[in-house]
Amino acid sequence: MDFFYPNIQKFSRDSITQKTAALLLGEHLTLKGYGFGAKTEKIGELCFNTSISGYQEILTDPSYAGQMVCFTFPHIGNVGTNNDDCEARTSFINGCVVKAKPTTPANYRAIDHLHQWLERRGIPGIYGVDTRMITHYLRDNGASNCMLIHHHPHQELDIDYYRKKLKIFSGLEGLDLAKDVTCESAYDWYPNDSQLCGSHGGIWNMDDNTYDIIKNDCGKIAVIDFGVKNNILRSLAQRGSMLRIFPATSSYEDVIAWQPDGIFLSNGPGDPQATGHYAVPMIQKFLQTDLPIFGICLGHQMLALALGAKTIKMAFGHHGANHPIFDYDRKQVLITSQNHGFNVSDEGLDDNIIVTHRSLFDKSLAGLRLKDRPVFSIQYHPEASPGPQDSNYLFDQFISHIQKSK
Repeated sequence: MDFFYPNIQKFSRDSITQKTAALLLGEHLTLKGYGFGAKTEKIGELCFNTSISGYQEILTDPSYAGQMVCFTFPHIGNVGTNNDDCEARTSFINGCVVKAKPTTPANYRAIDHLHQWLERRGIPGIYGVDTRMITHYLRDNGASNCMLIHHHPHQELDIDYYRKKLKIFSGLEGLDLAKDVTCESAYDWYPNDSQLCGSHGGIWNMDDNTYDIIKNDCGKIAVIDFGVKNNILRSLAQRGSMLRIFPATSSYEDVIAWQPDGIFLSNGPGDPQATGHYAVPMIQKFLQTDLPIFGICLGHQMLALALGAKTIKMAFGHHGANHPIFDYDRKQVLITSQNHGFNVSDEGLDDNIIVTHRSLFDKSLAGLRLKDRPVFSIQYHPEASPGPQDSNYLFDQFISHIQKSK
């Protein structure tokens, strides 16, 4: 293996001799395991994710800010990490919980071990714990505040001390985290810029393993960045759109001065009602125009709040790449990728709102559109390629709205 991956260090075996990590879950549960990644302590809300691939995409999704992920798939880290699968410039996730020790990577695209990758980003990890039990705990008790401590060997852990620190954490409800992950100022996003699209730039073409150069000839899209993923931007740019990314705190006047042909409301972390204090007034002004609007996840929730709907905290949320959704307009079942802990309530929906999608797991609202305007949103991630192409039509639908309105 070292012959094929000479630049990737093996995960040190020093930590195998004793357990160097602890996960404090809820008020009483303490799990000991083996640490990897950064030697540090982090507090966050723990959720479980049922995806069996794409862990680097998950670990770099800004929507996970303030959270830690317990992976139900046991073999996380087996394909290593690379420069092209990151969904943001940095990671905002607070911790990684896995069952099996991350192995030496076995993939031709790997340039680094997950251990070193997490270490450089200041993210702690723990393995050797019962992730099945943790998942059952979260399903029974709901998403739980937790603390992950990865300490040095021979260091004595004062569990009571760390529990007092954990008790101070109030959880995600009421937190506006979009401000922590959004861009600092507006900028144009070019799909051929290697700093923004990976080490090669362009749009990946699987047929001949190259990156296609694309043209911007299908309108200008203003992206409101609540924590947007890179692949959402690629999916929009791939269809010929010119993109300008605006901070979540932008005003209506800031955005409209660019004269966009469409508005995209991105995914993001935190409590939508907290972010809505400044985002909803801006979106309501957009709704007074004829501009097409498309929202994903937090963007879907922001749109719903602007339309007078309500959002609610879910028990343990939806996190995974295998969630079935029914599309009422197309009369199809879609396999979707999801990552959200809040949801739009069915109560108080305006007569002008049509529910277009529902979860087949719990019947929760997963999509809506307006009867009289090209405005729609969804609660899942079409850019994450579940299915893998079940939901690509949503981007085409948005571009079609823009072309018709120009």
